[in-house]
Amino acid sequence: MPIGKTANRRSTCLYWMLVYVHLLTIILLLTCTGSIVAEEINHQRASEALRQAVAFFRTQVSIEGGYLWQYSDDLKKREGEGKAAPSMAWVQPPGTPSIGRVYLLAYQRTHDAYYLEAAIETGMALVKGQLESGGWDYRIEFGTKKREKYAYIIDGAPDGARNTSTLDDNTTQSALSFLIRLDQVLQFKNTDIHTASTVGLEALLKAQYPNGAWPQRFADYPKATDFPVSPANYPDSWSRTHPRQDYRSFYTFNDNTISDTIHLMLDAAEIYNQEKYRQSALKAGDFIVLAQMPDPQPAWAQQYNSAGQPAWARKFEPPAVTGGESQGVMRTLIQLYQRTGEKKYLDPIPRALDYLQSSLLTDGQLARFYELKTNRPLYFTQQYELVYTDDDLPTHYSFKVSSKLTAIRRQYEAVLALEIDRTRSSAKEGEQNTTRKSIPWSESLTKSAAEVIQKMDDRGAWVENGQLRYQDDNDPTRKIISCRTFIQHVDTLSAYLSSTK
Repeated sequence: MPIGKTANRRSTCLYWMLVYVHLLTIILLLTCTGSIVAEEINHQRASEALRQAVAFFRTQVSIEGGYLWQYSDDLKKREGEGKAAPSMAWVQPPGTPSIGRVYLLAYQRTHDAYYLEAAIETGMALVKGQLESGGWDYRIEFGTKKREKYAYIIDGAPDGARNTSTLDDNTTQSALSFLIRLDQVLQFKNTDIHTASTVGLEALLKAQYPNGAWPQRFADYPKATDFPVSPANYPDSWSRTHPRQDYRSFYTFNDNTISDTIHLMLDAAEIYNQEKYRQSALKAGDFIVLAQMPDPQPAWAQQYNSAGQPAWARKFEPPAVTGGESQGVMRTLIQLYQRTGEKKYLDPIPRALDYLQSSLLTDGQLARFYELKTNRPLYFTQQYELVYTDDDLPTHYSFKVSSKLTAIRRQYEAVLALEIDRTRSSAKEGEQNTTRKSIPWSESLTKSAAEVIQKMDDRGAWVENGQLRYQDDNDPTRKIISCRTFIQHVDTLSAYLSSTK
């Protein structure tokens, strides 16, 4: 081939290579610029969407800053754990405190005062629902006449008015958990919020039994002489039929009552720098150790009477060792060790793990209830007859629970391998990360935020398929607005805004 033609061909190839590189550079620059613009637009859209969603909830859904659980999409029907009137709010999660907490989180992530204003509004709804006994009922009534039935601190206490604070289902604990964080953000300067927080915490100190436990509910405070400190023990005998007794004063693990209160007290100790709250949490941890049943069943019961014996609660909750709550108790002990460095809280775990492992059912699950001493699984028929067979179970309650024993054992072994100081530091840093530190950007977070925005309607509401649980069978409602969904989506949007600010 002639030399001239070869040179021309090389020149042509070099030319097209340069053109290709130039075009590729332009494409990359356009792509990067487009990404930046898209990110700015997405941040703005997320900011607008978050403001619209919160404004809708505050102006259209809220009752004086309070919230329920679910609403029909037209907001004409509403419910908490039961049917609710328009003048009613719900405290039990995912009700009013849960909404307030996500408002406060949105403020801490975005520094937009609008969300702090929303959080204060919700905090004041809780102030209006605090009882003379110091805690909260499941619900708050805002209607003038209905309020007269409750001993609300802010109204005064009419004779005979309802004054029972409940720790069941994280009710009082969730209210205080939100209020003490709001109090901290407000630098303890809002008198109403600060007073409600400290009055509630002091009530829990007074309601705590001499052995460190708490009851399910309380209207007054225990006398030490009525509740001697004694280790858990088996009763000589127990009734196979429900005695219809008042169990609200029993030492209660059911529904994480003691665990939720322990975490609240530890948080309060840090926020207010008050050792008495930490000591309350430690005292409750000591009760957990004390409440471990002796052999042959070294785990825990759902609730205990004043003699330290497993006792009946509701008609489907017999005196028994529980495969359900015992797993939660062990996790609480691990968390206590992580937050306090007190190794004594780990000591009960190996025996409990081994016992529960040996008690697994053939399907790999745990029975909710094991008969005292014999360890036979206990069940109920749909007529609430106590039996040993599981072929006629009521459907509203879990009489079998998934085994988390492998995960708990791994967690236990992992914390043993860590130095105490490192563990405590990690726990505190983890707590701070959720509220104060910026959240790193990620594609998955961006995608989630985009999906959340796409699901919003023109009002700023997230409407989904569903039914109201407590309407009758003929109710046509098939579209609902859920507080749980609202909380999740507000959390997603505020997290995205934190990651892109």
